[in-house]
Amino acid sequence: MILNEVHRGVRRNKKRKRIGRGPGSGHGKTAGRGHKGQGSRAGSSQHPTFQGGSMPLVRRVPKRGFNNRWGLRVAVVNVGQIDQAFETGEEVTLEALAAKNLARGRFDLLKVLGDGELTKKLKVSAHRYSKSAVEKIEKAGGEVQVLPSKTTVAQKNRERKQKSKAS
Repeated sequence: MILNEVHRGVRRNKKRKRIGRGPGSGHGKTAGRGHKGQGSRAGSSQHPTFQGGSMPLVRRVPKRGFNNRWGLRVAVVNVGQIDQAFETGEEVTLEALAAKNLARGRFDLLKVLGDGELTKKLKVSAHRYSKSAVEKIEKAGGEVQVLPSKTTVAQKNRERKQKSKAS
C-alpha cells in the first residue's frame, strides 16, 4: 500500500456529465437517450406517476373520506389537566400550556373542555370553550378570556354583504 495512492481518483465534487459532445465523451451521438422511442424525441416528458402504462399506484390505492385543506386544527385541553399543571392565581395562556406540554404541535385554535374538576382560581385564555368548562372555571372563581380566532372566508363574505346592504 502506497500512502499517496490511497485517495487517488477520489474527488470531492463529481464532474457533471457533458452530454452530446462527440463520441469521445461516451455520451455523444444519441446523448444518453437511446435509439428512437418515446424518450428520444425532443420535448418528450411523462407524468411523474406514469408507470409504463399499468395503473399507477396513486390511482390503485383506495381513497376514503374527505380531507378539508382549509379546516382549522383544534388543540384540546381538559379542565382536569389545567388543574394538575397550574397553581392558584396563575394565568393559563397558549405559551404557558405549550411550556407545560399540554398544547403540543401546530394548531390554529385551542379549545378547553370540561372533563375533570377545577379546584383553583385561574385566568384561562383560549379560543373556544365548552359550556361545562366555562361553568367549572367560573364556579372555581376563575376568569374566562376568549381569544380572537382566524376569520373564515364565510365570515368575511358575511361581513362584506352586511356592509353592502348598509351602504
